[in-house]
Amino acid sequence: MLLDLKTVKTILGYTRRPKYRKRKKKSAEWEVAVEKPTYDLTIFKLHCGKLTLKIYTKGERVLRIEAVVHNTEELRCGRSLERFPQIVTAAKALLQRFMDALSCIDQCFIADDLLEQLPRPSRVGKTKVGGIDFNRPRMRWVAEAIIALSASPSGFTASQLASQVREISHHTEAEYGSRRAAYDLKKLRGKQVIRRVGKTRRYEPVPQGLKAITALVVLRNKAIKPLLAAAQELRPPRQAQNPQPLDKHYEVLRAAMQGVFQELGIAA
Repeated sequence: MLLDLKTVKTILGYTRRPKYRKRKKKSAEWEVAVEKPTYDLTIFKLHCGKLTLKIYTKGERVLRIEAVVHNTEELRCGRSLERFPQIVTAAKALLQRFMDALSCIDQCFIADDLLEQLPRPSRVGKTKVGGIDFNRPRMRWVAEAIIALSASPSGFTASQLASQVREISHHTEAEYGSRRAAYDLKKLRGKQVIRRVGKTRRYEPVPQGLKAITALVVLRNKAIKPLLAAAQELRPPRQAQNPQPLDKHYEVLRAAMQGVFQELGIAA
């Protein structure tokens, strides 16, 4: 029997193969992973799309930091063999940028003059912009988003900042979009916290500015908030207006448990 095209496809298994569907282009996904494959070895990985930054120990006193490029297209410097020196240079710049960001976050500080100047208006070119008030949740979310995006290989855009802020604050795009992010970026540019990358619409934090906003976030979340919570006077809850028998039993139980906590030295 002659083999027609349909029979050949059946023999080779072509008819049972899934049809190829072109994948949609997705934005780079950030992921932080901590692995412990063996004893006394911890690997910290930061994945950004097709790029990976890895930190791990090599021996007892050696800390190794690597930049892994899964696809050179992500570096935007070509993919041919002739572009290999540019690829190595871009990967080295990515690694240096990541190490600078870690150094700024590890040794964060803020100068007295910058702390006083933050709430005051400033200028970006001929445009007058408002000051920065870190008592407002919006600016704190922006600061945390900039810290998260500080290790981006080629900076970040206003859209990426807005997306990161929405992820932190759980707001919608209508509540915080690219236009509001662009205005917040302009205010931070006026305080020399961030700068524009060349003539593009991408931004990167200045090392001193990154240390300053990291210090503000760390002081508020790790020092000021716990101190205020500890200094707050604990007041008993308001009694029910129409107490029921169950409410009375609950009040007796609460008073008894409070006495037990005081005897054990436990704050409740």
